[in-house]
Amino acid sequence: MNALRELTVRPLAGLPMFAAGQSIAQAICTALVAQGDGLRDGDICVVAQKIVSKIEGRSIDLAALTPGEEARALAERTGRDPAMAQAILDESAEIMRPHPAAIIARHRTGHVLANAGIDASNVSGGDAGTVLLWPCEPDASARRLRAELAEASGVRVAVVIADSMGRAWRIGTVGTAIGCAGL
Repeated sequence: MNALRELTVRPLAGLPMFAAGQSIAQAICTALVAQGDGLRDGDICVVAQKIVSKIEGRSIDLAALTPGEEARALAERTGRDPAMAQAILDESAEIMRPHPAAIIARHRTGHVLANAGIDASNVSGGDAGTVLLWPCEPDASARRLRAELAEASGVRVAVVIADSMGRAWRIGTVGTAIGCAGL
């Protein structure tokens, strides 16, 4: 007979505004201790993509990009900044639907989403043209974080890297796993 299982979601307060090079694992363990809690074997730790991208240094200054001909044409068609169009092209395997509301792209990881996941919200310098890209290899990022959490806490957990995404041609967003390890 299987033991009764319980699903518990524990939000984590007190995390810092992350920057390149910081330890997500140490911040998670420290915040859990401050809440009188800790990680347990079998926990699944869901981490926002934005945090992972920040600590991996995945921000770029759009002013540093030189838009090519394809980017200039995409920008003209969609009303975007040509440098942003170039960033979207650089992160995409395919542009599926260019539209003024959003450029629907197949990210190089295979996910279909608006603007190749590029985001300026909650990014230092975002109002001045700094944007954040997804991790280069989200599954590898999840594996590294899982190993760091095991080392810091002494327990084995799974890790999911999640981002909010709109569904192409639909209104609203959903939370989506873009990388995982240990599931």
